[in-house]
Amino acid sequence: MKIILHLCIMLLNGRIFEPEFKFKTSRSSGAGGQHVNTTETKVELIFNINNSVLLSEAEKTKLNKKLAGNINDNGELRINSGESRSQATNKEKVIKKFYALLEKALKKEKKRIPTKIPEAIKENILRKKKLHSGKKQERRFNPKDLL
Repeated sequence: MKIILHLCIMLLNGRIFEPEFKFKTSRSSGAGGQHVNTTETKVELIFNINNSVLLSEAEKTKLNKKLAGNINDNGELRINSGESRSQATNKEKVIKKFYALLEKALKKEKKRIPTKIPEAIKENILRKKKLHSGKKQERRFNPKDLL
């Protein structure tokens, strides 16, 4: 788990966002019996993108655009985890999700290079169009045929 976090940190130019995190805990649903009803194991990570010191303006704009569905009106990115019965495990999972989300959103997209259509295929398309056009021509009503 820690290796993955370190790998993500390295890919984000060594920036560590933990000081800018806010964590909120609540009671989790799911398996755990009475333990779930008494302990706050669900962890929510709150990260304000607009107030971040570690992100450039271009990165903030890109994140706001790409993660618009996950960001509220205050510019806060909220990520939840309540899968485990342990608060510490859920906290690690939330941090891992955050770095994976950031990495994916900030990844530079490859420019698409359009492929060329081979001449044989172009000719085949034209031939099919002419055949289809011919069928339509035969179905048309021509008044000269009645005379």
